[in-house]
Amino acid sequence: MPTISMFYGILVLMFYRDNRRHHLPHIHVRYQGVEAAIAIDDGRIFDGELPPKQLKMVQAWIEIHKEELMVDWELAVNGEDPFRIAPLQ
Repeated sequence: MPTISMFYGILVLMFYRDNRRHHLPHIHVRYQGVEAAIAIDDGRIFDGELPPKQLKMVQAWIEIHKEELMVDWELAVNGEDPFRIAPLQ
C-alpha cells in the first residue's frame, strides 16, 4: 500500500488490487490513529471516519488531483506502482 501523498499530518494511500472489496475508485486516508476509505468521484467517506477539518482538506485535494488519482487507481488495481501526487499546500 504505497503512500501517494502526505500533508498536514494526513497520509494518503492507495492499495494494490483494491477493486475487489469496494468496487469503486477510492483512496485510504490515515490521520492520528483514525482511518477512512474515501471515494475519488465524490469525496465521500464510505468506510471509517475522519475529523471534519481533515475531511474537507482531503476533499479539496481530491478535487484538485482527480485525474491523477484515477490514473493512479488504474495502475494500483493492476498491481503497478502508483505515482506520488503533490500535497495540498
